[in-house]
Amino acid sequence: MYRFAVRGAIALAVIAPLAALSRPSSREPTVVPEAAVTSRLSAAPGLQTIVLAGGCFWGIEAVFEHIKGVTDAVSGYAGGTKEQADYETVSTGTTGHAESVKVTFDPTKVSLEKLLQVFFSVAHDATQLNRQGPDVGPQYRSAIFFADEEQARVARAYIDQLTKAKVYSRPIVTQVVKLQGFYPAEEYHQNFAERNPTYPYIVYNDAPKVVNLKKQFPELYRQETAVAAREH
Repeated sequence: MYRFAVRGAIALAVIAPLAALSRPSSREPTVVPEAAVTSRLSAAPGLQTIVLAGGCFWGIEAVFEHIKGVTDAVSGYAGGTKEQADYETVSTGTTGHAESVKVTFDPTKVSLEKLLQVFFSVAHDATQLNRQGPDVGPQYRSAIFFADEEQARVARAYIDQLTKAKVYSRPIVTQVVKLQGFYPAEEYHQNFAERNPTYPYIVYNDAPKVVNLKKQFPELYRQETAVAAREH
């Protein structure tokens, strides 16, 4: 559990002294426009999935599991092989994986375009290459692993829209790649932010993202997580 321990140690070093704990300093969310190109599958019956990567999967999962219409958000690995899809190996940055989250959603309640708007605003910084905040390496890259060509079309069009609108001061580095396989992470990573709200890394890096979700997308936000909603 070397990388797990290091992540906690880095977080402690970053937010010391204790006064910093009361001042989470996650970046301010970027206000991005709604997608001009919409999915032809938005009204299709049944659940859909998309895999998103943008730094530590704890934070991405924490955001999406609080969105109405999302039925599940699972932390895991995408971009590499099943044989190397474990935390310690992926953390070396040599396996081709990215820490990712498989988002399952009901398109009649929340659209793919709206999920992408959240992804590019409050969930992560799409201009950071092979890193996100304190986490550095290709396993923390920004990526959309699409399930089909329709998802790819919408994602690429949205990135093009944001680029032309000069929403960011730096280029978007998000990869749009066909999903070859998604491998769920170890159980202790699942729902980590919800189960460990006082963990320093969560306090400083991830809890503010959920706060920003509630502030910027109040119509999408729900207090309970997707896991809690399923249990009710």
